[in-house]
Amino acid sequence: MEKFGKSQPVTRIEDSRFLTGTGRYVDDIAPAGALHAFLFRAPVAHAEITELDVADARAADGVALVATAADLVAAGFPLGMAGTTVTNRDGSSGAAPLRPELAQGRVRCVGEPVALIVAETHAQARDAAELIMFDYDELPVHLGLDFDGPTIHPEAPGNRAFDWGMGDEAATEAAMQAAAHVVRMDVFDNRVIVNAMEGRGCWAEWDGTRLHLCVNGQGVWGTKAKLAAKFDLDPDNVRVTNPDVGGGFGMKAMEHPENALVAFAARALGRPVRWMSDRSEGMLSDNAGRDLTHVAELAFDASHKITAYRVHTICNLGAYNSQYAQPIQTELFSKVLTGVYDIQTAWLHVEGVYTNTTQVDAYRGAGRPEAIYLLERAMDQAARELGVDGWDLRRRNFIPGDAFPYDTVVGETYDVGDFHRVLASVERLADRDGFAARRAASEAQGKLRGLGLCYYIESILGDPAETARVEFAEDGCAYLYVGTQSNGQGHETVYTMFLSDQTGIPPEKIKIVQGDSDKIARGGGTGGSRSVTTQNTATLGAVDAIVTAFTPFVAELAGVDAANVTFDHETFRAEGSNVVLTMLDVAEKAREAGRDDLLDHSARTKLDARSFPNGAHVAEVEVDPATGVVTLCKYTVVDDFGNLINPLLVEGQVHGGVVQGIGQALTEHVVFDDEGQLLTASFMDYAMPRADHIPMIAFGTEPVPSTANVMGMKGCGEAGTVGSMAATANAVHDALWPQGVRQADMPFTPHRVWEMLKDAHALAAE
Repeated sequence: MEKFGKSQPVTRIEDSRFLTGTGRYVDDIAPAGALHAFLFRAPVAHAEITELDVADARAADGVALVATAADLVAAGFPLGMAGTTVTNRDGSSGAAPLRPELAQGRVRCVGEPVALIVAETHAQARDAAELIMFDYDELPVHLGLDFDGPTIHPEAPGNRAFDWGMGDEAATEAAMQAAAHVVRMDVFDNRVIVNAMEGRGCWAEWDGTRLHLCVNGQGVWGTKAKLAAKFDLDPDNVRVTNPDVGGGFGMKAMEHPENALVAFAARALGRPVRWMSDRSEGMLSDNAGRDLTHVAELAFDASHKITAYRVHTICNLGAYNSQYAQPIQTELFSKVLTGVYDIQTAWLHVEGVYTNTTQVDAYRGAGRPEAIYLLERAMDQAARELGVDGWDLRRRNFIPGDAFPYDTVVGETYDVGDFHRVLASVERLADRDGFAARRAASEAQGKLRGLGLCYYIESILGDPAETARVEFAEDGCAYLYVGTQSNGQGHETVYTMFLSDQTGIPPEKIKIVQGDSDKIARGGGTGGSRSVTTQNTATLGAVDAIVTAFTPFVAELAGVDAANVTFDHETFRAEGSNVVLTMLDVAEKAREAGRDDLLDHSARTKLDARSFPNGAHVAEVEVDPATGVVTLCKYTVVDDFGNLINPLLVEGQVHGGVVQGIGQALTEHVVFDDEGQLLTASFMDYAMPRADHIPMIAFGTEPVPSTANVMGMKGCGEAGTVGSMAATANAVHDALWPQGVRQADMPFTPHRVWEMLKDAHALAAE
């Protein structure tokens, strides 16, 4: 392991093909002659279907298939998509209404799939959809985060999806009553649309025995299992592949209706079928993120130590349970409920509500950004109400360094941490001492300046087990088969660097293979920042297996005892001989000797514990009170990701995550009208962050190696988003607070900020 510390900032090897247009994305590699699928989607948010006549569509030019829910059922296709439920406070299970792949009897949100059309060309399929006779009786819509609206599912009276709790409610109430100070804050976390660069897509083919689905997802094995069950196929007769993927962010980790529908069409027609979403279709049908409201209460003693924390959350699930929706704002939110603070009394109460909107599920961070956003907004509010410095209030309540490993109130064990060191580092890097002068300069120009801090911690999630396989091929290369799935994070570079570092195999001789259920028996896919820690641990296991297998063979070649053979991460040496062989040398000699058993090695490993990346974000903004425009002037991050393999890629991951959080804080916001129509269904109406919104991001690290894996690493994929939402929001509120603004919620668009200031000034004038 001594070579691991090299930690070189290597540029991404996969970028050459992406930048030259030779990437293999799902829409690029569909079989020649594949039919095109198109989804006819509900034009209204809530209605009983009174007529669905597809006869004219079936007779249209080029049409090969039109299917409705009734047709699927008649063909033996079992309607219904998986949705994990949580356990309610009374011990019952959360609501589990049927989510059909095609609407059955009723539509419950705009964009819900109603009919599948398959034709020779995309234009023909789209034109045929125009011929469908679709009539309906509109029903009242429910859009609010309340339990009083019209019922969407009979299985969920009052539209209540679940009523979940964690912690000690009675002890928390007692602590609140006994506290010297209680700070209460209402916080809204706005809905966002994921908007990966590449929209969702898939294609399927059926050879009469085996089904192959190619999908731009975040892993293949979950999809494989679901398809095998859906079509009653032996798992060996289902192959799922993931080619290059242009962004997933959690949204592509779970099933969407189109996967099974396209597979159904390919089986029914005996021809390959392809489908690709366009941007507005994706905005209507992709899983959305966030969309919840909280009441947070922090209790303090007279010395400003936190004695209790209480949260009541209502979260929007949309019209149905998406695959992981119920656990996101409950179980995953709870993993970092108390953040980096020494809080041993807490109560988290979460209620889920169905609305006539697109389903909501995991989005970069999946519950942890929401939890940290709430806590860090509340800490800032507490500092203002208590009249103390927010940085000092955090320091006073940090988990002390000598308390690790630290058991949180929700049962998580933080293995290591040095929060004081990280905060001191970001304070220097952000030049906090110079902020007063910068604020004065802004004020001299009639502008408002604010500084916002967020100290985050996140929990690495997902399957702790992973598989790695190394095959030495005839072309002289080592092929590393991995169970994760790159969505643009640079996995090929990271995994190549790591295997090269551990074995001495030149990077150009290492090929990464991913995303094929035929080639990789098991894997956990990508999500929850799990990839690097779990995959490289498995790779270490595979390297150990190679060394164990190669050692007696090298001893045989050298004519020495196996105990005299050593491997130094580059070469095998046999004491008592002049034999010095690289790993590729040994593989070639094994091939020459007919020892095929030495050419393929695999390992499956499981991490016993999670790692907890953490860090501090500091945002600095300037607000123009005349227009409400917020300018992000300066942004600084110092993270503790433990040991780093490639600092350059880590910084890139942080930058991407930070921008996604800033986007939610400043520009992004999903808006429905009173009838449930999506008003932000294009980039003309939905404001993604642009390059001119983002300053250069200063990045530093203060590593405290994790004890949860042998490499001392902590995942970094989602950390940027976990920290940036609250840092940006706190900075804006810091700028607005002296103007009398006491409630400030995302997104801080110019009009919203201008209204906040106007309302505060009007209130002050009364």
